[in-house]
Amino acid sequence: MGRIIAVANQKGGVGKTTTAINLAAALALKGRRVLLVDMDPQGNATSGCGLEKESLETSVYEVLLGEVEAGRAIVALNHSGMELIPANGNLIGAEVELVHEIGREYFLKRQLEAIRGRYEYIFIDCPPSLGLLTVNALTAAEGVLIPLQCEFYAMEGLSQLLRTLRLIKNSVNPGLRILGILLTMFDVRNNISHQVKEEVCRHFGKRVFETVISRNVRLSEAPSFGKNIFEYDPKCVGAQGYLSLAEELMKRGGSRG
Repeated sequence: MGRIIAVANQKGGVGKTTTAINLAAALALKGRRVLLVDMDPQGNATSGCGLEKESLETSVYEVLLGEVEAGRAIVALNHSGMELIPANGNLIGAEVELVHEIGREYFLKRQLEAIRGRYEYIFIDCPPSLGLLTVNALTAAEGVLIPLQCEFYAMEGLSQLLRTLRLIKNSVNPGLRILGILLTMFDVRNNISHQVKEEVCRHFGKRVFETVISRNVRLSEAPSFGKNIFEYDPKCVGAQGYLSLAEELMKRGGSRG
């Protein structure tokens, strides 16, 4: 049965989508069966995987509304070995359309449970907010991976996310765990990066992944070509970072509380 992992942080620009795409791609490279679910109305994971957002016939929007089954929305990314349920701007309307529905927190969970057995890993790229779309992702997930950038305001907003995780765990998903905190955009030449790393490790201990994703221009360039980092520049430091993260994730096994 596949592990469902939400990649979440309501703060934008922390490397969330970059992590979702490239960690999924790294695991696919290692022969794992992987599905990526784009739950962000911006559709950055979709375009970053080389799909035209506006030409989609079926997306996660129709899946959430129950108009199609999740299996019918899956797109095979043969060039990377993983699969994707894409998203586009239509998803913006889902929060409004579902807000008064009974059991609205469980819509994504029900859909993913039907296809979970096909995969070893299912990653959900959450939007940079704590609205209904993120709540659906956290309700469906068993673990949460939190990218945290190594910058001055890194801890800002993290407490709010942790409160939301506790709320979800206490109400609709008692099995939810923090899988790990991933430090991103680390600059070895920058004192702030080292200070943030030290502070986060002091506060969260073993919840912090040993792998650190360094600031790397190739990681920033790859999505504009619709490629993951292994297609774009497999030898760069960014690619090596996500391969290391994939190995660490496989070794960790169970989620951490």
